[in-house]
Amino acid sequence: MQDPILEIRNLRVLFPVHKKWLPAVDGVDLTIQPGEITGIVGESGSGKSVMSQSVLRLRDHDTAVRYEGEILFEKENLLKWSLKQMRNIRGNRISVIFQDPLNSLSPVHTVESQLMEVLILHKKISKEEAKKKSVQMLKMIGIPNPENCMKKYPFELSGGMQQRVMIAIALACEPKLLIADEPTTALDVTIQEQILYLIQDLNKKLGMSILFITHDLGAVSNLCHSVKVMYLGQIVEDAKTEELFTHPLHPYTKGLLACIPHLAVERRKELPTIPGSVPSLSHIPEGCHFCTRCHEADERCRKMPPPVVEATPGHTVKCWKYAEGGKKNEVGV
Repeated sequence: MQDPILEIRNLRVLFPVHKKWLPAVDGVDLTIQPGEITGIVGESGSGKSVMSQSVLRLRDHDTAVRYEGEILFEKENLLKWSLKQMRNIRGNRISVIFQDPLNSLSPVHTVESQLMEVLILHKKISKEEAKKKSVQMLKMIGIPNPENCMKKYPFELSGGMQQRVMIAIALACEPKLLIADEPTTALDVTIQEQILYLIQDLNKKLGMSILFITHDLGAVSNLCHSVKVMYLGQIVEDAKTEELFTHPLHPYTKGLLACIPHLAVERRKELPTIPGSVPSLSHIPEGCHFCTRCHEADERCRKMPPPVVEATPGHTVKCWKYAEGGKKNEVGV
């Protein structure tokens, strides 16, 4: 077994709201092995993006934020690094693909200047070398006539081309970890499939680890090696992809899977839904975070936070239902 490329231990990310510190991420544990694609799923408001952005501490610049726990990248705790040290790792050893490429790319700079900037900053190479490498990156991600694309501004490109340019920028310095934060949300279905295939192909060719955040459970089933289900700042279930889809345990996971539309279902039949919505951070339940929406919740669920239980080898769940029969992990007990 290799050492993990990323290991998050009991991470809490807190923001000040009305003179109180409220946890958007609340005790997350996560491990990613070299070359592994790990999926994070959950509704909006579950803390997926805040957790992933905390790896690069992207929230440090524009708002007050407090971290607790550890984020170990290649055994180094990034929460102890200075902002100057973090600038050396962002876009270099760890890269991010955001969900809206047009908002993430500069509208007043060409594709060429944005690609070359990353290479010159981190790799300390000449402009000629950076330009040559930029063309190679655009070719690698499947952009036809890359020399012509280099001269264009982002708004002159289609949504799929913009996302490919973002991927090229993210991969320019050959990072060891790629964070893909809902990279296909703003794209049509055909382009989504192309981008997902590209990410999977690059994972195989480059051997980099990927943290893949999405609402699309279908994409997770085809792309990821393991899946973490997140709800209101906590990981409530963690398993290998096939295991999670065939034997879901947590009521929230079962609810998410039940909401997937199936072609065999009658058109007039209403799709199942999970009642209610994700509570705000100022109204987090006292016990299990999901208890206010769970049809199986009892008094214990409403009063006491559940432990993390290893129900079967490698399959953990944060639910009182499995506390007696499963093997308890130290985390969350």
